[in-house]
Amino acid sequence: RYFNVAGADPAGRSGQAMKGATHLIKVAAEVACGKRPRMEVFGDDYDTPDGTCIRDFIHVTDLADAHLAALAHMERGGGSQILNCGYGRGFSVRDVLRCVEDVIEGPLPTDIGPRRPGDVARIVARNERIRQVLGWTPRHDDLKTIVATAIQWERARGSS
Repeated sequence: RYFNVAGADPAGRSGQAMKGATHLIKVAAEVACGKRPRMEVFGDDYDTPDGTCIRDFIHVTDLADAHLAALAHMERGGGSQILNCGYGRGFSVRDVLRCVEDVIEGPLPTDIGPRRPGDVARIVARNERIRQVLGWTPRHDDLKTIVATAIQWERARGSS
């Protein structure tokens, strides 16, 4: 089970290229690069420390590594399993936006809007099984790395 996949290949070879994306870090990177005018935060009245939703983000490279570890596991005779692909800790929307501002060294235009229907306050992976079964250890589990690679990818894409 994938949690919130974000970031881009640190070598700049690939990243999210979907137009009209709704993923928080992708949208924030587009705003940081001037591809969108503003960032909208959907609700700031959740039962969380800063009032915004908390999500578990996983760097795309770590997700790819998890897939490779799953293939190796199956080649060794291990069976199929459902495993959570996340880091086991979350960051709030405001945490992410502050991190973007740190990376770009400036403010990010932001508006607070109403909650989206169905959004829950907190979703964080329990990842003990993927670590145990596959021996998977993330290498990019730092929010600043995730955000910086996403912004680097958006800058490299230019105005597309």
